[in-house]
Amino acid sequence: MPRPPTQDPSPHPPALPTADAPLPPSKSQRKRDAHALQALGGQLVALSAAQLARLDLPEALHEAVVAAQRMRSYGARARQMQYLGKVMRQLEPTALSRVRAALTPGRAVTPRPQP
Repeated sequence: MPRPPTQDPSPHPPALPTADAPLPPSKSQRKRDAHALQALGGQLVALSAAQLARLDLPEALHEAVVAAQRMRSYGARARQMQYLGKVMRQLEPTALSRVRAALTPGRAVTPRPQP
């Protein structure tokens, strides 16, 4: 029995970007950005509770950081760090810039030693 013809899911080729439209970031760039936010989350997790309280973080981010600090299992902590990156990607750029500014080396906030 012959096979029925398959339909092409995208009958039209994707539209080419115009000269004035900005290109979306590449997948590699999105991954670099995600890894950078995870590293920023790692800096937040390394802070003490008093230092976190001084940062004035959004509630969802603060809860995710505190949860990551409580986790001792390597796999659970790795998943939580990815979740931290996701939470930070959903933050407004102004809130994210405040967090970055608070963690710059010239500030008084220093990470706590890891056990």
